[in-house]
Amino acid sequence: MKNKVNEIKISYKGGLKSSMWQKVSNSKDAAQLLFEDWDKDTIALQEIFKVVLLNNSNKVKGVYQISQGGITGTLLDIRILFAVILKSLSVAIILCHNHPSGKLVPSDADKNLTAKIKKASELFDIKLLDHLIFAPDGDYYSFCDNGIL
Repeated sequence: MKNKVNEIKISYKGGLKSSMWQKVSNSKDAAQLLFEDWDKDTIALQEIFKVVLLNNSNKVKGVYQISQGGITGTLLDIRILFAVILKSLSVAIILCHNHPSGKLVPSDADKNLTAKIKKASELFDIKLLDHLIFAPDGDYYSFCDNGIL
C-alpha cells in the first residue's frame, strides 16, 4: 500500500499578470496600496496584521492577512508568517497592522516583534523593508521612515 500525504499549496487569486504588479518604492506607495486593501468596516474595531509579499524588483506579489485580533492587539505566529513568505518565494516583505485607537506610536511589543522578524528574515536572506501602523483614517507610521528599521 502506497503512503499518502496531504499536499500544501499557495495560490494567487485574481489572475493579475506579473507585468501589472504594483512596484513599491517607498512607504507612501505601500501605505496607499494597503489602505485601499483594508476593510474600512473593521479597521476601527479590531487589530489585523498583514504582510506584503514582494519579488526582487519590489513588485507586489500579494497581500496576506496573518492574524486578526481584538481591540488592543493581535497575536502573530512567526512560523505562519514565514511559512507564507517562503512558500510564496518572496524576497522582500512589508509588515503592517492597524491600531483601532488611532494612536500612531509603536508599542514596545510592536518594536520587539519587528526586531524578531527582522532577525529571522536575515537568516533566510529576505529583506524586511518596512513595518507600517495604520490609524482608521488612513494616517500611518513607518518604522523605516522613523529610523527604527
